[in-house]
Amino acid sequence: MSETAIPSPRGRGKVENDADVIVVGAGPAGATTAYYLAQAGLDVLLLEKSAFPRDKVCGDGLTPRAVKQLTAMGITFEDEGWIKNHGLRIIGAGTRLELPWPELVEYPSFGLVRTRYDFDQILADRAVLAGAQVMWRTNVTGPVIDERTNRIVGVHAKDPDREPVTYRAPLVVAADGNSSRLSVAMGIRKRDDRPMGVAVRTYFESPRHDDDHLESWLELWDRSGDKDVLLPGYGWVFGVGDGTSNVGLGVLNSTASFQDVDYRKLLRRWTESMPAEWGFTEENRRGSIRGAALPMAFNRVPHYSRGLMLVGDSGGMVNPFNGEGIAYAMEAGQMAADVIVQAHGRTTQQTRERVLLRYPDMVSEAYGGYYTLGRHFVKLIGQPEFMKYATRYGLRQRTLMKFVLKMLANLTEPRRGDAMDRIINGLTKITPTA
Repeated sequence: MSETAIPSPRGRGKVENDADVIVVGAGPAGATTAYYLAQAGLDVLLLEKSAFPRDKVCGDGLTPRAVKQLTAMGITFEDEGWIKNHGLRIIGAGTRLELPWPELVEYPSFGLVRTRYDFDQILADRAVLAGAQVMWRTNVTGPVIDERTNRIVGVHAKDPDREPVTYRAPLVVAADGNSSRLSVAMGIRKRDDRPMGVAVRTYFESPRHDDDHLESWLELWDRSGDKDVLLPGYGWVFGVGDGTSNVGLGVLNSTASFQDVDYRKLLRRWTESMPAEWGFTEENRRGSIRGAALPMAFNRVPHYSRGLMLVGDSGGMVNPFNGEGIAYAMEAGQMAADVIVQAHGRTTQQTRERVLLRYPDMVSEAYGGYYTLGRHFVKLIGQPEFMKYATRYGLRQRTLMKFVLKMLANLTEPRRGDAMDRIINGLTKITPTA
Protein backbone atom coordinates (compact mmCIF):
# COMPACT_ATOMS: atom_id res chain seq x y z
CA MET A 1 0.00 0.00 0.00
CA SER A 2 1.11 3.52 -0.74
CA GLU A 3 1.53 5.86 2.22
CA THR A 4 0.55 8.92 0.17
CA ALA A 5 -1.65 11.10 2.35
CA ILE A 6 -5.12 10.89 0.78
CA PRO A 7 -7.99 12.11 2.95
CA SER A 8 -9.98 9.20 4.36
CA PRO A 9 -13.77 9.22 3.99
CA ARG A 10 -14.05 8.60 7.68
CA GLY A 11 -11.67 11.37 8.67
CA ARG A 12 -8.77 9.20 9.83
CA GLY A 13 -5.39 10.83 10.20
CA LYS A 14 -3.47 8.12 8.31
CA VAL A 15 -4.14 6.01 5.28
CA GLU A 16 -5.89 2.74 6.01
CA ASN A 17 -8.06 0.43 3.98
CA ASP A 18 -11.78 1.08 4.14
CA ALA A 19 -12.48 -2.51 3.12
CA ASP A 20 -10.81 -5.73 2.05
CA VAL A 21 -12.49 -5.35 -1.33
CA ILE A 22 -14.32 -2.52 -3.08
CA VAL A 23 -16.99 -3.59 -5.57
CA VAL A 24 -18.11 -0.91 -8.03
CA GLY A 25 -21.67 -1.45 -9.26
CA ALA A 26 -24.54 -3.22 -7.47
CA GLY A 27 -26.11 -4.93 -10.49
CA PRO A 28 -26.21 -8.73 -10.69
CA ALA A 29 -22.42 -9.00 -11.16
CA GLY A 30 -21.48 -6.69 -8.31
CA ALA A 31 -24.17 -7.78 -5.87
CA THR A 32 -23.34 -11.46 -6.37
CA THR A 33 -19.62 -10.85 -5.94
CA ALA A 34 -20.24 -8.83 -2.79
CA TYR A 35 -22.59 -11.48 -1.43
CA TYR A 36 -20.07 -14.31 -1.69
CA LEU A 37 -17.20 -12.16 -0.41
CA ALA A 38 -19.18 -11.03 2.62
CA GLN A 39 -20.42 -14.54 3.26
CA ALA A 40 -16.78 -15.65 3.47
CA GLY A 41 -16.13 -13.00 6.11
CA LEU A 42 -14.38 -10.30 4.07
CA ASP A 43 -15.04 -6.62 4.65
CA VAL A 44 -16.82 -5.53 1.45
CA LEU A 45 -17.75 -2.03 0.32
CA LEU A 46 -20.30 -2.00 -2.53
CA LEU A 47 -20.56 1.35 -4.34
CA GLU A 48 -23.61 2.02 -6.53
CA LYS A 49 -24.22 5.23 -8.50
CA SER A 50 -28.03 4.84 -8.48
CA ALA A 51 -30.62 4.54 -5.75
CA PHE A 52 -32.54 1.26 -5.91
CA PRO A 53 -35.11 0.35 -6.98
CA ARG A 54 -34.59 1.73 -10.46
CA ASP A 55 -35.50 0.88 -14.04
CA LYS A 56 -32.95 -1.02 -16.14
CA VAL A 57 -33.08 -1.98 -19.81
CA CYS A 58 -33.42 -5.75 -20.00
CA GLY A 59 -35.65 -8.47 -21.39
CA ASP A 60 -36.36 -9.50 -17.76
CA GLY A 61 -36.21 -13.18 -18.78
CA LEU A 62 -34.14 -15.59 -16.69
CA THR A 63 -33.13 -19.00 -18.02
CA PRO A 64 -32.64 -22.06 -15.79
CA ARG A 65 -28.94 -21.14 -15.71
CA ALA A 66 -29.80 -17.90 -13.89
CA VAL A 67 -32.36 -19.63 -11.67
CA LYS A 68 -29.60 -21.93 -10.39
CA GLN A 69 -27.55 -18.91 -9.31
CA LEU A 70 -30.50 -17.28 -7.56
CA THR A 71 -31.26 -20.49 -5.70
CA ALA A 72 -27.64 -20.72 -4.55
CA MET A 73 -28.02 -17.26 -2.97
CA GLY A 74 -31.02 -18.41 -0.97
CA ILE A 75 -33.62 -16.59 -3.05
CA THR A 76 -37.05 -18.21 -3.32
CA PHE A 77 -39.71 -17.54 -5.92
CA GLU A 78 -43.02 -17.84 -4.10
CA ASP A 79 -43.76 -14.16 -3.49
CA GLU A 80 -45.38 -11.82 -5.98
CA GLY A 81 -43.22 -10.52 -8.79
CA TRP A 82 -41.82 -13.85 -9.98
CA ILE A 83 -43.48 -15.64 -12.87
CA LYS A 84 -42.24 -19.08 -13.85
CA ASN A 85 -41.93 -20.29 -17.41
CA HIS A 86 -41.58 -23.84 -18.66
CA GLY A 87 -39.67 -23.37 -21.89
CA LEU A 88 -39.12 -21.42 -25.06
CA ARG A 89 -41.64 -20.78 -27.86
CA ILE A 90 -39.92 -20.13 -31.19
CA ILE A 91 -41.73 -18.45 -34.09
CA GLY A 92 -40.42 -18.05 -37.61
CA ALA A 93 -41.19 -18.79 -41.26
CA GLY A 94 -44.80 -19.55 -40.40
CA THR A 95 -43.80 -22.15 -37.79
CA ARG A 96 -44.60 -22.08 -34.09
CA LEU A 97 -42.58 -24.49 -31.92
CA GLU A 98 -42.71 -24.91 -28.15
CA LEU A 99 -39.70 -26.53 -26.47
CA PRO A 100 -39.55 -27.28 -22.75
CA TRP A 101 -36.43 -26.44 -20.78
CA PRO A 102 -34.33 -29.61 -20.66
CA GLU A 103 -34.62 -31.93 -17.67
CA LEU A 104 -31.15 -31.79 -16.14
CA VAL A 105 -29.49 -32.49 -12.82
CA GLU A 106 -27.20 -29.47 -13.22
CA TYR A 107 -29.98 -26.92 -13.74
CA PRO A 108 -33.65 -26.56 -12.74
CA SER A 109 -36.27 -27.21 -15.41
CA PHE A 110 -37.92 -23.79 -15.24
CA GLY A 111 -37.08 -20.19 -16.00
CA LEU A 112 -38.36 -16.96 -14.51
CA VAL A 113 -39.37 -13.44 -15.43
CA ARG A 114 -38.93 -10.52 -13.06
CA THR A 115 -38.44 -6.87 -13.96
CA ARG A 116 -35.07 -5.35 -13.29
CA TYR A 117 -36.88 -2.56 -11.44
CA ASP A 118 -36.53 -4.55 -8.22
CA PHE A 119 -34.58 -7.65 -9.28
CA ASP A 120 -31.23 -5.96 -8.63
CA GLN A 121 -32.53 -4.71 -5.28
CA ILE A 122 -33.25 -8.30 -4.24
CA LEU A 123 -29.66 -9.31 -5.01
CA ALA A 124 -28.21 -6.26 -3.27
CA ASP A 125 -30.32 -7.00 -0.20
CA ARG A 126 -28.82 -10.50 -0.09
CA ALA A 127 -25.34 -8.97 -0.16
CA VAL A 128 -26.23 -6.63 2.71
CA LEU A 129 -27.72 -9.51 4.69
CA ALA A 130 -24.45 -11.39 4.22
CA GLY A 131 -22.54 -8.44 5.66
CA ALA A 132 -21.61 -6.16 2.75
CA GLN A 133 -21.86 -2.40 3.20
CA VAL A 134 -23.63 -0.58 0.34
CA MET A 135 -23.14 3.09 -0.46
CA TRP A 136 -26.02 4.26 -2.68
CA ARG A 137 -25.86 7.23 -5.08
CA THR A 138 -22.07 6.99 -5.00
CA ASN A 139 -20.58 7.62 -8.41
CA VAL A 140 -17.03 6.33 -8.84
CA THR A 141 -15.07 8.89 -10.84
CA GLY A 142 -11.70 7.19 -11.13
CA PRO A 143 -9.09 4.87 -9.63
CA VAL A 144 -6.55 5.60 -6.94
CA ILE A 145 -3.19 4.38 -8.25
CA ASP A 146 -0.18 3.55 -6.10
CA GLU A 147 2.65 5.24 -8.01
CA ARG A 148 5.24 2.77 -6.71
CA THR A 149 3.45 -0.39 -7.84
CA ASN A 150 1.14 1.03 -10.55
CA ARG A 151 -1.73 -0.89 -8.93
CA ILE A 152 -5.20 0.31 -8.10
CA VAL A 153 -5.56 0.76 -4.34
CA GLY A 154 -8.93 2.47 -4.16
CA VAL A 155 -11.38 4.74 -5.96
CA HIS A 156 -12.40 8.36 -6.01
CA ALA A 157 -16.15 8.89 -5.70
CA LYS A 158 -18.82 11.50 -5.16
CA ASP A 159 -22.51 11.78 -4.47
CA PRO A 160 -24.89 14.76 -4.71
CA ASP A 161 -24.92 15.41 -0.97
CA ARG A 162 -21.24 15.24 -0.05
CA GLU A 163 -17.80 16.41 -1.04
CA PRO A 164 -15.73 14.08 -3.25
CA VAL A 165 -14.41 11.18 -1.24
CA THR A 166 -11.76 8.47 -1.55
CA TYR A 167 -12.23 4.84 -0.58
CA ARG A 168 -9.30 2.47 -0.30
CA ALA A 169 -8.89 -1.29 -0.61
CA PRO A 170 -6.10 -3.60 -1.82
CA LEU A 171 -8.44 -5.03 -4.47
CA VAL A 172 -11.20 -3.47 -6.58
CA VAL A 173 -13.89 -5.26 -8.61
CA ALA A 174 -15.26 -3.45 -11.65
CA ALA A 175 -18.89 -4.46 -12.06
CA ASP A 176 -19.84 -1.12 -13.57
CA GLY A 177 -21.42 -2.31 -16.81
CA ASN A 178 -20.73 -2.04 -20.50
CA SER A 179 -19.06 1.39 -20.45
CA SER A 180 -16.98 0.47 -17.34
CA ARG A 181 -15.38 3.84 -16.81
CA LEU A 182 -13.14 2.31 -14.17
CA SER A 183 -11.73 -0.25 -16.62
CA VAL A 184 -11.14 2.46 -19.23
CA ALA A 185 -9.34 4.61 -16.66
CA MET A 186 -7.08 1.64 -15.95
CA GLY A 187 -6.28 1.27 -19.65
CA ILE A 188 -8.46 -1.80 -20.27
CA ARG A 189 -10.45 -1.02 -23.40
CA LYS A 190 -12.92 -2.85 -25.60
CA ARG A 191 -11.86 -5.18 -28.37
CA ASP A 192 -13.14 -4.46 -31.86
CA ASP A 193 -12.99 -8.13 -32.90
CA ARG A 194 -15.86 -9.16 -30.65
CA PRO A 195 -19.58 -8.98 -31.47
CA MET A 196 -21.77 -6.28 -29.99
CA GLY A 197 -25.53 -6.28 -29.75
CA VAL A 198 -28.25 -3.75 -29.11
CA ALA A 199 -31.38 -4.53 -27.11
CA VAL A 200 -34.48 -2.33 -27.24
CA ARG A 201 -37.58 -2.94 -25.18
CA THR A 202 -40.75 -1.50 -23.73
CA TYR A 203 -43.80 -2.74 -21.82
CA PHE A 204 -47.37 -3.16 -23.02
CA GLU A 205 -50.49 -3.78 -21.01
CA SER A 206 -51.55 -7.08 -22.52
CA PRO A 207 -53.64 -10.21 -21.91
CA ARG A 208 -50.43 -12.13 -22.65
CA HIS A 209 -48.88 -10.97 -19.37
CA ASP A 210 -49.09 -14.42 -17.74
CA ASP A 211 -47.63 -16.49 -20.60
CA ASP A 212 -45.87 -19.59 -19.25
CA HIS A 213 -43.27 -19.65 -22.06
CA LEU A 214 -40.60 -17.21 -23.13
CA GLU A 215 -41.34 -16.33 -26.76
CA SER A 216 -38.71 -15.68 -29.41
CA TRP A 217 -39.37 -14.43 -32.96
CA LEU A 218 -36.53 -15.29 -35.33
CA GLU A 219 -37.38 -12.98 -38.22
CA LEU A 220 -36.71 -9.26 -37.89
CA TRP A 221 -37.20 -7.37 -41.16
CA ASP A 222 -36.14 -3.80 -41.76
CA ARG A 223 -36.31 -1.56 -44.82
CA SER A 224 -33.05 -0.49 -46.47
CA GLY A 225 -33.65 1.75 -49.47
CA ASP A 226 -36.13 -0.06 -51.69
CA LYS A 227 -35.65 -3.57 -50.31
CA ASP A 228 -36.41 -5.55 -47.17
CA VAL A 229 -33.43 -6.71 -45.08
CA LEU A 230 -33.46 -9.67 -42.68
CA LEU A 231 -31.55 -8.62 -39.56
CA PRO A 232 -29.41 -10.92 -37.38
CA GLY A 233 -31.22 -11.11 -34.09
CA TYR A 234 -34.61 -11.88 -32.62
CA GLY A 235 -37.68 -10.32 -31.09
CA TRP A 236 -39.16 -11.39 -27.79
CA VAL A 237 -42.40 -11.35 -25.84
CA PHE A 238 -41.99 -12.13 -22.14
CA GLY A 239 -45.01 -12.04 -19.85
CA VAL A 240 -44.22 -10.17 -16.64
CA GLY A 241 -47.29 -11.38 -14.73
CA ASP A 242 -48.37 -7.93 -13.54
CA GLY A 243 -50.67 -7.13 -16.44
CA THR A 244 -47.83 -6.23 -18.79
CA SER A 245 -45.53 -7.95 -21.27
CA ASN A 246 -41.91 -7.05 -21.89
CA VAL A 247 -41.63 -6.74 -25.68
CA GLY A 248 -38.33 -6.07 -27.35
CA LEU A 249 -35.71 -7.01 -29.88
CA GLY A 250 -32.01 -7.71 -29.97
CA VAL A 251 -29.86 -7.11 -33.07
CA LEU A 252 -26.21 -8.01 -33.65
CA ASN A 253 -23.57 -5.93 -35.39
CA SER A 254 -22.75 -8.66 -37.92
CA THR A 255 -24.30 -6.94 -40.95
CA ALA A 256 -23.43 -3.76 -42.81
CA SER A 257 -26.87 -2.30 -42.04
CA PHE A 258 -26.31 -2.45 -38.26
CA GLN A 259 -25.32 1.21 -37.93
CA ASP A 260 -28.25 2.42 -40.03
CA VAL A 261 -31.06 0.72 -38.13
CA ASP A 262 -33.43 2.89 -36.11
CA TYR A 263 -34.19 0.31 -33.45
CA ARG A 264 -37.05 2.18 -31.82
CA LYS A 265 -38.84 2.56 -35.15
CA LEU A 266 -38.11 -1.08 -35.91
CA LEU A 267 -39.71 -2.12 -32.62
CA ARG A 268 -42.76 0.03 -33.35
CA ARG A 269 -43.19 -1.47 -36.82
CA TRP A 270 -42.78 -4.98 -35.45
CA THR A 271 -45.34 -4.57 -32.68
CA GLU A 272 -47.80 -2.92 -35.08
CA SER A 273 -47.78 -6.15 -37.08
CA MET A 274 -48.87 -8.20 -34.06
CA PRO A 275 -52.47 -9.41 -33.56
CA ALA A 276 -54.66 -6.58 -32.27
CA GLU A 277 -55.97 -8.68 -29.37
CA TRP A 278 -52.47 -8.79 -27.85
CA GLY A 279 -52.70 -5.07 -27.14
CA PHE A 280 -49.25 -4.07 -28.39
CA THR A 281 -50.44 -0.57 -29.30
CA GLU A 282 -49.27 2.91 -28.37
CA GLU A 283 -52.23 3.49 -26.07
CA ASN A 284 -51.31 0.32 -24.15
CA ARG A 285 -47.61 1.08 -23.94
CA ARG A 286 -46.35 1.57 -20.37
CA GLY A 287 -43.09 3.46 -20.24
CA SER A 288 -40.70 4.61 -22.91
CA ILE A 289 -38.84 2.55 -25.50
CA ARG A 290 -35.33 2.17 -24.15
CA GLY A 291 -32.18 0.55 -25.48
CA ALA A 292 -28.86 -0.74 -24.21
CA ALA A 293 -25.68 -2.28 -25.58
CA LEU A 294 -24.91 -5.98 -25.12
CA PRO A 295 -21.12 -6.52 -24.72
CA MET A 296 -20.42 -10.08 -25.84
CA ALA A 297 -17.80 -12.80 -25.93
CA PHE A 298 -15.17 -11.19 -23.70
CA ASN A 299 -14.99 -7.89 -25.56
CA ARG A 300 -12.86 -6.40 -22.76
CA VAL A 301 -9.79 -8.18 -21.42
CA PRO A 302 -7.78 -8.90 -19.35
CA HIS A 303 -10.30 -9.77 -16.69
CA TYR A 304 -7.71 -9.16 -14.00
CA SER A 305 -4.87 -6.64 -14.03
CA ARG A 306 -3.02 -4.58 -11.43
CA GLY A 307 -5.51 -5.12 -8.63
CA LEU A 308 -8.65 -4.66 -10.77
CA MET A 309 -10.99 -7.56 -11.50
CA LEU A 310 -13.72 -7.37 -14.17
CA VAL A 311 -17.05 -9.13 -13.66
CA GLY A 312 -20.16 -9.22 -15.87
CA ASP A 313 -20.77 -6.65 -18.60
CA SER A 314 -17.58 -4.77 -17.73
CA GLY A 315 -15.72 -7.84 -19.00
CA GLY A 316 -18.03 -8.44 -21.97
CA MET A 317 -19.51 -11.63 -20.57
CA VAL A 318 -22.83 -11.64 -22.44
CA ASN A 319 -23.56 -14.91 -24.27
CA PRO A 320 -23.29 -14.21 -28.05
CA PHE A 321 -25.71 -17.05 -28.82
CA ASN A 322 -28.73 -15.57 -27.04
CA GLY A 323 -27.83 -12.22 -25.46
CA GLU A 324 -28.11 -13.55 -21.91
CA GLY A 325 -25.98 -11.67 -19.42
CA ILE A 326 -27.36 -12.10 -15.91
CA ALA A 327 -26.49 -15.78 -15.45
CA TYR A 328 -22.90 -15.26 -16.57
CA ALA A 329 -22.51 -12.12 -14.48
CA MET A 330 -23.61 -14.03 -11.39
CA GLU A 331 -21.48 -17.08 -12.16
CA ALA A 332 -18.42 -14.92 -12.76
CA GLY A 333 -19.18 -13.05 -9.53
CA GLN A 334 -19.06 -16.29 -7.60
CA MET A 335 -15.81 -17.31 -9.32
CA ALA A 336 -14.27 -13.91 -8.63
CA ALA A 337 -15.24 -14.07 -4.97
CA ASP A 338 -13.77 -17.55 -4.59
CA VAL A 339 -10.44 -16.43 -6.07
CA ILE A 340 -10.36 -13.26 -3.95
CA VAL A 341 -11.09 -15.18 -0.75
CA GLN A 342 -8.29 -17.63 -1.49
CA ALA A 343 -5.88 -14.81 -2.31
CA HIS A 344 -6.83 -12.99 0.87
CA GLY A 345 -5.67 -15.98 2.90
CA ARG A 346 -2.16 -16.05 1.41
CA THR A 347 0.73 -14.56 3.35
CA THR A 348 2.77 -12.79 0.66
CA GLN A 349 1.84 -10.30 -2.04
CA GLN A 350 3.59 -12.43 -4.65
CA THR A 351 1.52 -15.49 -3.80
CA ARG A 352 -1.70 -13.45 -3.59
CA GLU A 353 -1.04 -12.10 -7.06
CA ARG A 354 -0.50 -15.57 -8.48
CA VAL A 355 -3.85 -16.63 -7.03
CA LEU A 356 -5.63 -13.56 -8.43
CA LEU A 357 -4.23 -14.26 -11.88
CA ARG A 358 -6.12 -17.54 -11.80
CA TYR A 359 -9.40 -15.68 -12.32
CA PRO A 360 -8.94 -14.92 -16.06
CA ASP A 361 -8.04 -18.58 -16.57
CA MET A 362 -11.18 -19.69 -14.76
CA VAL A 363 -13.58 -17.59 -16.82
CA SER A 364 -11.75 -18.57 -20.00
CA GLU A 365 -12.02 -22.25 -19.11
CA ALA A 366 -15.70 -21.83 -18.28
CA TYR A 367 -16.78 -19.82 -21.32
CA GLY A 368 -13.90 -19.28 -23.74
CA GLY A 369 -14.53 -22.13 -26.18
CA TYR A 370 -18.30 -21.67 -25.97
CA TYR A 371 -18.03 -17.94 -26.69
CA THR A 372 -15.74 -18.64 -29.65
CA LEU A 373 -18.45 -20.89 -31.07
CA GLY A 374 -20.88 -18.06 -30.42
CA ARG A 375 -18.77 -15.63 -32.41
CA HIS A 376 -18.88 -17.98 -35.41
CA PHE A 377 -22.64 -18.33 -34.91
CA VAL A 378 -22.99 -14.54 -35.01
CA LYS A 379 -21.15 -14.43 -38.33
CA LEU A 380 -23.42 -17.15 -39.75
CA ILE A 381 -26.69 -15.48 -38.83
CA GLY A 382 -25.32 -12.24 -40.26
CA GLN A 383 -25.78 -13.84 -43.68
CA PRO A 384 -29.44 -13.33 -44.71
CA GLU A 385 -29.54 -16.41 -46.94
CA PHE A 386 -28.37 -18.63 -44.10
CA MET A 387 -30.95 -17.14 -41.75
CA LYS A 388 -33.76 -17.67 -44.25
CA TYR A 389 -32.75 -21.29 -44.87
CA ALA A 390 -32.22 -22.09 -41.19
CA THR A 391 -35.55 -20.57 -40.17
CA ARG A 392 -37.51 -22.15 -42.99
CA TYR A 393 -36.19 -25.70 -42.61
CA GLY A 394 -34.65 -25.89 -39.15
CA LEU A 395 -37.79 -25.06 -37.18
CA ARG A 396 -39.55 -28.07 -38.68
CA GLN A 397 -37.02 -30.45 -37.12
CA ARG A 398 -37.97 -30.80 -33.46
CA THR A 399 -34.96 -32.93 -32.48
CA LEU A 400 -32.61 -30.46 -34.14
CA MET A 401 -34.29 -27.55 -32.35
CA LYS A 402 -33.94 -29.31 -28.97
CA PHE A 403 -30.23 -29.44 -29.69
CA VAL A 404 -30.23 -25.79 -30.72
CA LEU A 405 -32.03 -24.80 -27.50
CA LYS A 406 -29.43 -26.58 -25.39
CA MET A 407 -26.65 -24.98 -27.40
CA LEU A 408 -28.00 -21.44 -27.38
CA ALA A 409 -28.99 -21.48 -23.71
CA ASN A 410 -25.81 -23.34 -22.66
CA LEU A 411 -27.81 -25.95 -20.77
CA THR A 412 -26.05 -29.31 -20.65
CA GLU A 413 -24.98 -31.86 -18.08
CA PRO A 414 -21.22 -31.46 -17.53
CA ARG A 415 -20.91 -35.24 -17.30
CA ARG A 416 -23.11 -38.28 -17.90
CA GLY A 417 -25.33 -36.28 -20.23
CA ASP A 418 -27.11 -37.44 -23.35
CA ALA A 419 -25.64 -37.45 -26.86
CA MET A 420 -26.55 -33.79 -27.38
CA ASP A 421 -24.77 -32.80 -24.19
CA ARG A 422 -21.66 -34.73 -25.15
CA ILE A 423 -21.53 -33.10 -28.59
CA ILE A 424 -21.95 -29.58 -27.20
CA ASN A 425 -19.48 -30.13 -24.37
CA GLY A 426 -16.99 -31.67 -26.77
CA LEU A 427 -17.26 -28.77 -29.19
CA THR A 428 -16.68 -26.18 -26.47
CA LYS A 429 -13.62 -28.06 -25.18
CA ILE A 430 -11.88 -28.42 -28.55
CA THR A 431 -12.70 -24.91 -29.75
CA PRO A 432 -9.90 -22.36 -29.16
CA THR A 433 -10.66 -19.75 -26.52
CA ALA A 434 -8.83 -16.90 -28.27
